[in-house]
Amino acid sequence: MSRRFELAKQLDQLLSPETELESTLIQAPEFRRGLLWGEPRFGHPEGLVALHVQEVLRNISLLPNLTTAERNQLRLIALAHDTFKYAEDRSKPRGQRTHHGRLARIFMESYTSDSIILDVIETHDEAYYQWLSFKRSTVHASLDAFFNQLGDKLRIYYLFFKCDTQTGDKTQAPLRWFEKHLKGIDFIQIKPFWPWERV
Repeated sequence: MSRRFELAKQLDQLLSPETELESTLIQAPEFRRGLLWGEPRFGHPEGLVALHVQEVLRNISLLPNLTTAERNQLRLIALAHDTFKYAEDRSKPRGQRTHHGRLARIFMESYTSDSIILDVIETHDEAYYQWLSFKRSTVHASLDAFFNQLGDKLRIYYLFFKCDTQTGDKTQAPLRWFEKHLKGIDFIQIKPFWPWERV
């Protein structure tokens, strides 16, 4: 019996839904398909999206001083953020296909009107792309402009970006770069190191 088949039977146990909405999402066929998609690759040695989501959820549980609303928002973002990677049209170059964050947002609009959840899901990779273009010295949008775009959503975006980045074997350079440019948001440490370097 395949690992994917075994995990399909254990999604509730694996992701421990805390609300009725979380349970509903995990049972939705297109959502389940996305959670069970993926093979081991750089940044995601765990392979399946569900295993990555489980790790992000663990990180969220380590965040100090969250309100119930913030925890619920972060958990929904975690559940949905990569779940529509399977639906990206990979026959097109990255810049010419609909990003999985956008696909996830469209799906989640049927379940919530919370703009924090929807905006963070849609843009969850933007900080990484900004760092990448900075590193490559290509033309890129201003990080300050992105901060302004996020507005009062910046704190939740940062917390999610941290929880998402401190998983698998992802490089921590984008997170350190992002934190260096944050203004007016308290730095949060959820792990004392990651995994081979001090954060």
